[in-house]
Amino acid sequence: MTFDEFELDPRCLKGLRKMEIETPTPVQAAAIPIALEGRDLVAVAQTGTGKTLGFVLPSLTRLLKDGKPRPNSMLVLVPTRELCLQVHEVVEEIGGPMGISSLTVYGGVSLNTQADALEHGRQVIVATPGRLLDHLRRGNMHFDDLAILVLDEADRMLDMGFLPDIIRILEQLPEDRQTMMFSATFPDPIARLTGRMMRDPERINIGSISKPVDAVRQLLYPVNQQDKARLLLRLIEEEEPGPTLVFLRTKIATEALANALDRKGHKVAQLHGDRSQIQRTKALDGFRAGKYDILVATDVAARGLDIEGVTHVFNYDIPLNPEDYIHRIGRTARAEKEGDAITFVTPGEWQALGQIEKALGKHIPRAEYEGAPRVLSVFKPSAAAGKSRGAVRRIGRRRM
Repeated sequence: MTFDEFELDPRCLKGLRKMEIETPTPVQAAAIPIALEGRDLVAVAQTGTGKTLGFVLPSLTRLLKDGKPRPNSMLVLVPTRELCLQVHEVVEEIGGPMGISSLTVYGGVSLNTQADALEHGRQVIVATPGRLLDHLRRGNMHFDDLAILVLDEADRMLDMGFLPDIIRILEQLPEDRQTMMFSATFPDPIARLTGRMMRDPERINIGSISKPVDAVRQLLYPVNQQDKARLLLRLIEEEEPGPTLVFLRTKIATEALANALDRKGHKVAQLHGDRSQIQRTKALDGFRAGKYDILVATDVAARGLDIEGVTHVFNYDIPLNPEDYIHRIGRTARAEKEGDAITFVTPGEWQALGQIEKALGKHIPRAEYEGAPRVLSVFKPSAAAGKSRGAVRRIGRRRM
């Protein structure tokens, strides 16, 4: 199947060729025909499966059917500034030659500057809920002509506590619209939300929503907390990875590790909630461009960011729930490429490990090395799944 088989605007197809994209992913193939019909849609698919084009292409095609759309014809709600910029870039690249422009609305920058831009109007608004609500309260914008509403990474927005803001935004939007929701999981709160914001939505499920793609090679390293930095440096030296993401839980630890890697001569950028928008943009742009080899981040980078070519993801701190694990390691093995996901786990983190392995339905393969501590897991595989702990990788005989 190719994109030519859909009834997309020919200018969309031209944009895809410029981006060197020829074949739709499964979620795009399933979502585009439904979206083109103007029907409400709930699309549940793993991270990294191309959901952005799944709604951008049919939406722009629909908006252009009756000539150039009016300002604020389409609204895309996203959980983070980074995803806001990413969706904006896709809209601009595909829609720019058609005369469709996009405007980002997110926190961390001047409200007045955004208000000035809103006065001139854009056909597509890409926004985080909190900042959009600020503008709506001030009367800086309205959505009388809204035709399409998209909630991207809907489960993440609920995780971040945006549900009250989303409900307040919905109260100010026209009911006669197309609504699409894209999410990696479909928890009960999202099911209830669809009931109040959508009209008989079509639901599609692409692949397993609770497991990573097969192209991600997972490996677990038992390690004591004080040995993590040395182990990471050793693995970077031995693996010689390409673009690498390292995830930690806290901002302070993220900054400390980034500084430590920098002192060892690595080209490192850092991304966490205390960084300014200019710093965050500089870090992401530099990482994408190859200026930095390693991006050290909190979970602000775990979802929605489409960074091509990431070969390795290191969970320096094991995530405390399975969904964050799936989203973190989903930053690699994107666009049908392979990637490595390496997770450090200390003896005291056996419960978090067990929950992740339970969600995966199997034990993550362990690496063995001299001096490695023993880490248990509360997960007990079923008889059908077998009781093997998976492949064991032995690395060197050196002690940490």
